[in-house]
Amino acid sequence: MSGPAPSPAPDTAAPAKDRRPLILLAWLWVAAPLAYGLYELFQKVAKLFNG
Repeated sequence: MSGPAPSPAPDTAAPAKDRRPLILLAWLWVAAPLAYGLYELFQKVAKLFNG
């Protein structure tokens, strides 16, 4: 009933592109405004508690 396990098909698709630049851009797209927002927050907190 069960024969030999089928071997995986050879990779006939084109090699995947290197997506590291896109991933880096996505992280910067999120991290830059977040860092700016945190900077502004700490500036305002310092003013609030230091008068």
